[in-house]
Amino acid sequence: MKMPRTLFRGGAAEYRPGTTGRKPALHEDLFVREGRAIKKAGGALLIAKAIPGTQYNEIVEVRLSNGTVKAGQAIDISDEVTVVQVFGGVSEVDLAGTRIRCKGETLKLPVSDDLLGRVLNGMGKPIDGGPAVIPVDYLDINGEAINPASREPPAEFIETGISAIDGLNVLVRGQKLPVFSGAGLPHNRIAAQIIRQATVKGKGENFAIVFGAVGISYDDAAFFINNLRGTGALERAVAFVNTASDPAIERISTPRLALTAAEYFAWQRDMHVLVILTDMTNYCESLRELSAMREEIPSRRGYPGYMYTDLATIYERAGRIEGRKGSVTIMPILTMPDDDITHPIPDLTGYITEGQIVLSRSLERGGVYPPIDVFLSLSRMMKEGIGPGKTREDHNNVFMQLYAAYAEGAYLREISTIIGADALGDRDRLYLENADRMERLFIAQRDDEKRSVESTLDIAWELFSRLPEEDLKLISEAFIAKYLPENNRTGGDSA
Repeated sequence: MKMPRTLFRGGAAEYRPGTTGRKPALHEDLFVREGRAIKKAGGALLIAKAIPGTQYNEIVEVRLSNGTVKAGQAIDISDEVTVVQVFGGVSEVDLAGTRIRCKGETLKLPVSDDLLGRVLNGMGKPIDGGPAVIPVDYLDINGEAINPASREPPAEFIETGISAIDGLNVLVRGQKLPVFSGAGLPHNRIAAQIIRQATVKGKGENFAIVFGAVGISYDDAAFFINNLRGTGALERAVAFVNTASDPAIERISTPRLALTAAEYFAWQRDMHVLVILTDMTNYCESLRELSAMREEIPSRRGYPGYMYTDLATIYERAGRIEGRKGSVTIMPILTMPDDDITHPIPDLTGYITEGQIVLSRSLERGGVYPPIDVFLSLSRMMKEGIGPGKTREDHNNVFMQLYAAYAEGAYLREISTIIGADALGDRDRLYLENADRMERLFIAQRDDEKRSVESTLDIAWELFSRLPEEDLKLISEAFIAKYLPENNRTGGDSA
């Protein structure tokens, strides 16, 4: 016998949750639970008496006394209270006249191939003037955990077109490789360049970009959107944009929406997807703000103690799955407060991810773009993503020799500031000059310049040709004979 749909106001009720896949319809026998006893309100949070049957992350409707209806999410469930965070926040709340209505499902993103080429806000609604996305499915934005036994290790190269990354800190499919930046550094230009240029090797490989902007300024949002449209990159991308003036609570959902779209393209459409998230520092600040509203005990520098776990639920959605053709790769970008790499945000991010790209303020002041500090940067998946059939056979040897020569030149640069360059020997001045050439020719490049990995390695060989051949001890003789330019060899005779 079908039961009529009933409104419950604080009483016990049966409850049948919605499915985790397609969006469930409101059937006649689906109970809707409602609570009215609001105990406290502040910012984006409402604290009500316990509503039986409510699930964690369940979507609710908040009907204010003036008739306004806002969406919210249950974020804390206990026998005494139900805590709801309201999307968009609430400025004035009539505690007696406000009602909370549970909908029986979590926040879901409508997905289909129509997402490509679209710009959406931090709630997944189109803001590009186009029509609503016609969905083929509704996916929970919290995703589903990847079975560790079915994970495949990252092992395939993604070409960004930036030499300092492709040559020395390779990005690999399924990897989590963050960019650590600072206020005023050109991380947005780098992100836009990667969005335009990134591609995967191999024939018949479908590649897509998912861009998530978290709490950025209007100017930055306009920069990214105009860049995507002006260069044609939007055709293979989908952007989720949350600006600084948007509600803080939407910053919590924006990266999850982006990753949900990426998982659809990767696992259902067999595409290789690169997810770029900027700025994750704004995400963590929103997490701290909501934690303070909930009066939770703070941890390091006021951030909640569960921030590590929360970030892990985002970053660990990257990977490759056995038997699936697609992959999800994440490049989160975060600005380090006061350029402090030991700050909790970069510190915890470094524990979760597989390396980092660190931007250098000194290189940026010297006019080097992109100002990537290759000594502080690291890709732990480097060796798995390079070599024959992936980049080029000499890549690993070139990588090691390039680091060694640049490190010696950087050391001599410090020495020369004390004793003067004139006190250095001929060989030392050669390596000092090599460090300068490394920064001018290899690290530096225009933001509209896309270099293939072969071009990047050829530039490295040009640098090697200025060094004594007997010093190239980290490169096999076969590669020296094959790749070292004969007409530029100096044998150490010129400085």
